[in-house]
Amino acid sequence: MQGSAPAAQHPRAITIRIIFVLITLFLVGKAIHLQVASSYWQQRADRVGFSKEQLYPARGLVTDRNGYLLTNNAPVYQIEMTYNKFAKHAAAFDTLEFCRLLNISRDYFENAIPKQWAPKYSKSKPFIFLPNVSPTKYATLQENLFRFPGISASLRSSRNYPPGVAAHLLGYMGEVNQKAIDRGDGAYNRGDYHGISGIEYEYESHLRGKKGKRWQYLDRLGRDVGNVKAEEDAVVGSNLITTLDLKLQRYGESLMVNKVGAVIAIEPATGEILSMISAPTYNPNLLRIGRQRGRAFTMLQQDTLKPLLNRAVNGKYAPGSPFKSLVALIGMQTGTLEANRSMSCNGGFRSGGRLLLGCHAHPFINNVPQAIAQSCNNYFVTAWLETINRDGSVSPKEKMDEFNDYLGQFGLGKKLGIDFPGEINGFLPTSDWMMANSERKGDDFWRAIWYRSLAIGQGEYEMTSLQIANFTAAIANRGFWYTPHLVKQLQEGNESVTRPLRVERHNIDIDERHFETVVEGMRQTVLSGTARRADVPGLDVCGKTGTVQNRFGDHSVFTAFAPRNDPQIAILVYIENGGYGGTIAAPIASLMIEKYLNGEIAKNRQYLETRMFETDMTSRGETSIREIE
Repeated sequence: MQGSAPAAQHPRAITIRIIFVLITLFLVGKAIHLQVASSYWQQRADRVGFSKEQLYPARGLVTDRNGYLLTNNAPVYQIEMTYNKFAKHAAAFDTLEFCRLLNISRDYFENAIPKQWAPKYSKSKPFIFLPNVSPTKYATLQENLFRFPGISASLRSSRNYPPGVAAHLLGYMGEVNQKAIDRGDGAYNRGDYHGISGIEYEYESHLRGKKGKRWQYLDRLGRDVGNVKAEEDAVVGSNLITTLDLKLQRYGESLMVNKVGAVIAIEPATGEILSMISAPTYNPNLLRIGRQRGRAFTMLQQDTLKPLLNRAVNGKYAPGSPFKSLVALIGMQTGTLEANRSMSCNGGFRSGGRLLLGCHAHPFINNVPQAIAQSCNNYFVTAWLETINRDGSVSPKEKMDEFNDYLGQFGLGKKLGIDFPGEINGFLPTSDWMMANSERKGDDFWRAIWYRSLAIGQGEYEMTSLQIANFTAAIANRGFWYTPHLVKQLQEGNESVTRPLRVERHNIDIDERHFETVVEGMRQTVLSGTARRADVPGLDVCGKTGTVQNRFGDHSVFTAFAPRNDPQIAILVYIENGGYGGTIAAPIASLMIEKYLNGEIAKNRQYLETRMFETDMTSRGETSIREIE
């Protein structure tokens, strides 16, 4: 009997077997993927803890009016220590290797750990152990961070000033103190940095941005092994678009090398400050946050020429002869001075047969423009006295106060409102002050003639360089000025939304025709008067020289604007102990005007540029600036 053939397998059984094989292959493949190809579970295994981390925003950048960077941010790391974590493993902590990696000494390591804790430090919270560690140096430490319990790091940014100019204007940064932390309403923690001076200080709330927060996964060695989504995104600081012209600022600073004083240049039509120089100056990078900063700061503090003093807004100066333009304007407006009034000088102002205030030799004065061009002291003392004394010469309170009211319309005797810290009022002697001064001397009255030097911008007047430059801009505008300012726009937030800043216009209650008379005098000053070195062909420069008497050496002063009928720049140059206004201040001002308007110095004037570069005025006399008390 033949054997029977095996029964055919049922199709359903074959299908089931195939499914089982496919499932088995899928599971084996998935296991290989998870254990060999994918790092997901390895990362999950590494995550044994987490911590909350603060996200620091990038500080806003500062540019000049043409987009050139005045600041930038470089990444740096801040090494921190949590003492309680360090103390648990102090015996095994490899101090020598840690110091080697960071290039610090053993003494630094020991001194960096606080000896007293509360209330300034907490043993359970990180404190700054070493600031400003470069990314390269930190990379070496990061590879070995698991070997040093209690040590952590946070990413910060270091402020740099690439052009190396405008130190007083930009300012510098430093670590916050407790007062700043309390005042910051949660914006700062210990170890944070903020602006200390200049624009860095004035616009701190815009530049600093807003911190964010995120959760950070840690492995068993405390290393960062990944981040979850940020709880709150950091908002970058606002960028500041300043009014400064970097090329003009750099050129002006080069002209002011080895000189002591200030330069202010303003765009009259807007009040935008094109250049603000205090000399001597310094490279702002000297005061970057870092180990060498203390030494640099001490060096600057000990310099007898006071480079840290901002002479542009903090110094108090007598305005000198540029003030005569205001005497003429007020005299003509009040009706005590006619534009065509003539007068002889005879060597100065005389009263009762005595010479009370001298004057240099010059031609006969035929009118107000010529009096300005020749800077005649007798003319302006006479005009001032007639303005003040027109109701009587004994204690002329009402007319003195009226004169000061006009000066106040030019922004004198008060803060102008510039967006910059530390501005001061200056000083205008009032009728009450004069009476009090007389009473101290035993008199019960006063006379304007006793204060005749005020008529020529000397005596008790105290004005900032900014105030003098500003009233020059007001003359250029023929009777109005805008609040001087250094920032024109803000670029805000992560979207960089641009917001322009608005400024106030200030009108002066003096007829425009009187301004035209004074402008004519300022033009004649440059063409045929005391400032012929300031003439730049084709630019119609209008100016006024000043030589401010000083026992340490007269100050050289020059105010100007150009062009005459379309003023784009108004400028003050004030050189301490510089001598005659036409000798040093006027050439510097004219070179800056020419550089700004023409972009270069004409060949036939380059000899003057070279002379100004080479002139050293620092040894002519001691500084006599009246500082803030």
